Amino acid sequence: MPQTAIKLAELFLQAGAPKGILQVVHGQKEQVDFLLDHPLIKAYSFVGSPRVGAYIYSRATANLKRAQALVGAKNHMVIMPDAQEDKVINALIGSAMGAAGQRCMAISVAIFVGDSKKMIPKLIEKLKEVRPGAWNDKNAAYGPLIIKRR
Repeated sequence: MPQTAIKLAELFLQAGAPKGILQVVHGQKEQVDFLLDHPLIKAYSFVGSPRVGAYIYSRATANLKRAQALVGAKNHMVIMPDAQEDKVINALIGSAMGAAGQRCMAISVAIFVGDSKKMIPKLIEKLKEVRPGAWNDKNAAYGPLIIKRR
């Protein structure tokens, strides 16, 4: 059972969210189909594999429901003008470069809003310090890319 999802739901309620506004459902295709076909559920958002995303999108829209399928995990980070520069830069680099950028929550697109664009030169300088290397290289920020050759 995914303990992280359960804990996040518990914290959401502890933070004061109304009961019933968030539900965590565990299951497989049968449970997904039930949710996609249920008449009271009007919209869906999915992040995951292209195969599953295409299925969810096509079944939801076949039921004339709104659907968002963020396949391939192309996550965006929106940086607002009042964001704390050092925290933004560290989070952006950590997310984009951690695990060689090959994890489901890796940031692949950063959108700088208004004055937050002033952070870009510092981000570029910090990125120049980030370099790949072997697993045992203490100076390396991340390991080699993991790809399947075709």
